[in-house]
Amino acid sequence: LALNPWDVVLCVSGTVISCENAIVVVVIFYAPAFRAPAFLLIGSLATADLLAGLGLILRFAFVYFSPSEAVSLLTAGLLVTSFTASVSSLLTITIDRYLSLYNALTYYSARTVTRTYVMLILTWGASLCLGLLPVVGWNCLKEPSACSVVKPLTKNHLILLSVSFFAVLAAMLQLSVQICKIVRRHAHQIAVQRHFLAGSHYVTTRKGVATLAVILGTFASCWLPFAVYGLLGDYSYPALYTYATLLPATYNSMINPVIYAFRNPEIQKVLWAVCCGCFSSTVPFRSRSPSDV
Repeated sequence: LALNPWDVVLCVSGTVISCENAIVVVVIFYAPAFRAPAFLLIGSLATADLLAGLGLILRFAFVYFSPSEAVSLLTAGLLVTSFTASVSSLLTITIDRYLSLYNALTYYSARTVTRTYVMLILTWGASLCLGLLPVVGWNCLKEPSACSVVKPLTKNHLILLSVSFFAVLAAMLQLSVQICKIVRRHAHQIAVQRHFLAGSHYVTTRKGVATLAVILGTFASCWLPFAVYGLLGDYSYPALYTYATLLPATYNSMINPVIYAFRNPEIQKVLWAVCCGCFSSTVPFRSRSPSDV
């Protein structure tokens, strides 16, 4: 096949995504201090983005060096699973942040740990089911007219994924509204009580809301073009449109480590320690709320 520049750009994006998220995964799962629920959810997000980056690299390698229908289906399944898990992990992190503010007194309990594992199981279970659909037969290899703008996914499959994205976006928007209400209530209590600790808590929650706004805006701007095109596009449309909308979606996996991990002081501390060769897995960390993460 003639080398497509868009495929090269996607492969390069996949390489950057893989390197960034591999660092986050190693740091979070190596240090026992990062076993808190909030960090486990960030680890899930980094793992999903790491697999997405690897999927983009494998797709490029197989398309140009070992093309086959079976490999095409496997790489498509890997990409659907990983990107779905990435989007779902963003929702679970938003849910966790909301609950940490709504149930601040009971957040650090065994119940929170159990809820975190349940969310992880549901996230990866649903993502795996959606990713296996092309592999088990729901594809358009034998019926090109049923193809979506992303071959070998069918039009109905891509519509399902696009609708799921809009559902996740709506849920995150609703949770953001609820978080803002909680923050306003905290601000009112601070104005009445003039309590230093309450003021400190308000600064923390305000920082969390600001971070959430950046995450939500980045998430929507990256994925919205592709989701809309997936609903309205047709297999007969030029491939250029697919590449032009899919590439920004991959940038979300590139930006996630910067927003969630590299800005976190504890992760920064570990990274600097690793760079100078003085890291110890028993180094104590200050307990932080999910709004700080």
